[in-house]
Amino acid sequence: FSATGGLEGLSKLAYGTLESFSEQQLVDCSRSFGNQACNGGLMDNAFKFVKDHGITTEESYPYKAVKQTCKTNSGDFKISGFTDIKNCNDLATAVTGRPVSVAVDATNWSPYRSGIFTNCAKNVNHGVLLVGATDDYWRIKNSWGASWGDQGFIRLGRSASNSDTCAICQYPSYPTL
Repeated sequence: FSATGGLEGLSKLAYGTLESFSEQQLVDCSRSFGNQACNGGLMDNAFKFVKDHGITTEESYPYKAVKQTCKTNSGDFKISGFTDIKNCNDLATAVTGRPVSVAVDATNWSPYRSGIFTNCAKNVNHGVLLVGATDDYWRIKNSWGASWGDQGFIRLGRSASNSDTCAICQYPSYPTL
């Protein structure tokens, strides 16, 4: 979901059209790139798959929430690569121009409803989409649906002394055309 969010943002910025790309295709087809189907994976591995094979739409390859046999190993939307971001300052700069795929420690996120959240460690276990930042927080779109958190979003605390809340600055990346 983090990777498709990054790809959808790139498509919107580049072509003016918001596409919905297939998470299920990545679940079913990107194992040879190091991803582990329903047991997770890395956004960079998903981006490598899309660079080599492309990705199709959600409509063409709907989400089933279970591993299936790969039905379509290609798609019309391709990227030239991706950029890994090195630190929190560069992450804050990058998100001003695009959504960024990030990995976080979401262990304590379940009860979140509103406000600025800081109650987390740095054991990365969940991919999400960074969609904005202020001096006080990172704004994250989660994949758990609009009924979770603040209408599907969470604000992670960000300050001069601790910008790496929930390990958000450890593995950020975004796709490129």
